[in-house]
Amino acid sequence: MRRVLFGLLCLCLFISVLTVSTVEASKIRRYKWEVKYEYKAQDCFKKLVITINGKTPGPSILAQQGDTVIVELKNGLLTENVAIHWHGIRQIGTPWSDGTEGITQCPITPGDTFMYKFVVDRAGTYLYHAHYGMQREAGLYGSIRVSVPDGVTEPFLYDYDRSIILNDWYHKTPFEQATGLSSIPFQWVGEPQSLLIQGRGRFNCSGLTYPSLEPGVCNATLPECSPYLLIVIPGKTYRLRIASLTSLSALNFEIEGHNMTVVEADGHYVEPFVVKNLNIYSGETYSVLIKADQDPSRNYWAASNVISRKPTTPTGLAILNYYPNHPRKSPPTIPPTGPVWNDSDYRLAQSNATKARQGYVHTPPLTSDRVITLLNTQNNIDGYRRWSVNNVSFTLPHTPYLIALKENITNVFDQTPPPEAYNDMENYDIYKIPVNPNATSSNGLYRLKFNSTVDIVLQNANTMSANNSETHPWHLHGHDFWVLGQGKGKFDPMNDPKEYNLVNPIMKNTVAVHTFGWTALRFIADNPGVWAFHCHIEAHFYMGMGIVLESGVEKIGKLPSSIMGCGKTKEDFRP
Repeated sequence: MRRVLFGLLCLCLFISVLTVSTVEASKIRRYKWEVKYEYKAQDCFKKLVITINGKTPGPSILAQQGDTVIVELKNGLLTENVAIHWHGIRQIGTPWSDGTEGITQCPITPGDTFMYKFVVDRAGTYLYHAHYGMQREAGLYGSIRVSVPDGVTEPFLYDYDRSIILNDWYHKTPFEQATGLSSIPFQWVGEPQSLLIQGRGRFNCSGLTYPSLEPGVCNATLPECSPYLLIVIPGKTYRLRIASLTSLSALNFEIEGHNMTVVEADGHYVEPFVVKNLNIYSGETYSVLIKADQDPSRNYWAASNVISRKPTTPTGLAILNYYPNHPRKSPPTIPPTGPVWNDSDYRLAQSNATKARQGYVHTPPLTSDRVITLLNTQNNIDGYRRWSVNNVSFTLPHTPYLIALKENITNVFDQTPPPEAYNDMENYDIYKIPVNPNATSSNGLYRLKFNSTVDIVLQNANTMSANNSETHPWHLHGHDFWVLGQGKGKFDPMNDPKEYNLVNPIMKNTVAVHTFGWTALRFIADNPGVWAFHCHIEAHFYMGMGIVLESGVEKIGKLPSSIMGCGKTKEDFRP
């Protein structure tokens, strides 16, 4: 009897220890945020921006792999809806927390509070940002930094960890820009007025010529537009988590006199390679290592410059401050101007240099079950300028797909699936201005077999301006994908797949499609839900450059009522 009691006591102690270990291994990270409009002058020009708890960029989310993040978000915008997407977080088991209005949830209406709850299942560098209209460019964004579990070491060493968001900045509001994009005649948003580094930039106030400009609207002496300071201690190594949330611009980032070693991309370890400057596209994140090994008696410029589009926006500047130098002491040199803006070979070479790190390679399936080819085109539809994919311009339904599919609500989106490829793709000339008389708009979606392997080939072409092709960063929600290959010109379905990297391709959630080029990616549709896949340029997605993918919705449990309240409901169809 004593042996039995002793055994039961040991078992109880074991279970108790196991329970405590489990609790300690994963924590709940709680955040209470209020989103509001406030006047800010991040580049010295005062304008309305969207803040979180009074800040833009918003508060950083700091968590450890396996933690549960709970964000209690109050919409204090008064007259405007809101939704926040957790960029790079796959939302395994919580597809309703992806934060994509019209796809996974109804928007959060003014005055309401919404609870986002999700697990950060993988260490790495991620982002959050608005996913309603074009609100992201009004300042609603921030960083997510997920560390490795206790006892796990990363394959590189550093002394300090810093997050830096790169952005472009417009003085017009999202409402003004959206109105121009939706007008006849079409009014393009133009190039940004400034480039921001961690929410700070410098606009040349003397260039303003408005005679009725309110006094103090532009003031170069404001502390909030002084350059961002990256303070370093001589001899130490820094991990810089560089992220881009530009609305339009592809950027090049460099730190004067310091090489950068690329070690992580979108949460996956990279076979290290050294660059003088880093090309980065909207939605991408990279970790780079720099060593503070230069002359410590002076400060150095950190600079961002526009690439892929002819630059009209001044260089974005920050200061690498060697402690204990005076932090406001400007470097004695001219700021770096970056590489030639239209050198597509250089940009493509850097993209192709990004491979999975040895020892951390997740090999892709050698074949796929389905191939979807997406041709990026511009069209005029009923006189309106639109971006399209295979001649179809995407529009959001009023009833979010996740709700409609799970609740079996019919007739709220187009049941005809979009085309798997552009009609007569074989004869399409990617170098000519498109003539697409059959262009249309649709909110249909692609239904994927659960656990199937899917290839997507993204093909760039000429816009409706002669000799012009744009760089498009495409972002996939809910999944990571393998980047199998990227190339120039028109994709050859017979020969290009023979050159796919099936050995050590990098996994990412955002990838660039270069000018007059193609990108091939592969993923496994193993995360039940409805997921957006779209160009991460705000104006392009607003104009229809995106698709929606569904798989395994039947495997999802009961949806929370908090995501509902817009569009059609089951009650609307009752007799």
